[in-house]
Amino acid sequence: MEKCVDLIKLIQNSFNKLSKGQKLIAEYIMSDYDKAAFMTAATLGETVGVSESTVVRFANTLGFDGYKDLQKELQELVKNKLTTVQRISLSTSFTDYENALKQVVKKDIDNMERIFDEIDYEAFEKAVEMTLEADKVYILGLRSSSFLAGYLGFYLSFLLNDVQVITSGPNDVFEQLLKATERDIIIGISYPRYSKRTLEALDYGREKGCKIIGITDSLLSPAAQYSDTTLIASGNMLSFVDSLVAPMSLINGFIVAVGMEKKEDITAYFEDLEYIWQKHGVYTNNSKNKN
Repeated sequence: MEKCVDLIKLIQNSFNKLSKGQKLIAEYIMSDYDKAAFMTAATLGETVGVSESTVVRFANTLGFDGYKDLQKELQELVKNKLTTVQRISLSTSFTDYENALKQVVKKDIDNMERIFDEIDYEAFEKAVEMTLEADKVYILGLRSSSFLAGYLGFYLSFLLNDVQVITSGPNDVFEQLLKATERDIIIGISYPRYSKRTLEALDYGREKGCKIIGITDSLLSPAAQYSDTTLIASGNMLSFVDSLVAPMSLINGFIVAVGMEKKEDITAYFEDLEYIWQKHGVYTNNSKNKN
């Protein structure tokens, strides 16, 4: 089905042909779509008082191959509309500390496993090549994505000659990109709720001729619209926090891939760094015997 389908309108138009049980599902989705989008078929069925098979048939009636396809479209529809308050309300199933920990870790594992299904290895290879060929690499990620941007910038600065992490500070993001040219690239990291400033900066970068690598959660992400190549890692989390585990793993793989191509060039550099770290005691030496 077309990605831009308004699911609520589709459900409304199909309402009269639905069975009694399916109408209960439809009514719940239309009133609480932000919660329904993240429920399994079994949970949704239990919530409205119908069987899991009824939920699956409901999805089929709307034209989807299965419930997961319906759920995916519904998530894409609502993810930008979820406020922090609404996301807190999705955490009601975290009934105790143990359950909360288990559910969060399980969701992170699910996000990690989705990388293998969603990653485009040709896009990944292209992103590595673009990074190696660029004169300068700008890394842009604001709000919660700033942690990912800082991490990526920290390691790429060991591998490449000119890396700059764009920050939200006294100098506006546009000022920090003022000297960017068509020989430079911008690695834009953007996750829901997508920062408007990040998207505006990517648009500005394109106007200056920069190539753009997007790291985001979906090809439907607004950031993907500005990107020459896009790397996908899901960040879904049923709470008010953002899950950065899968994006961090993707970024780790990206750093290693760049490092593999620069291995011979950076060996001497890291030898110098090790000497400096040891001389100035940057890291503790736990191997020393204590009397």
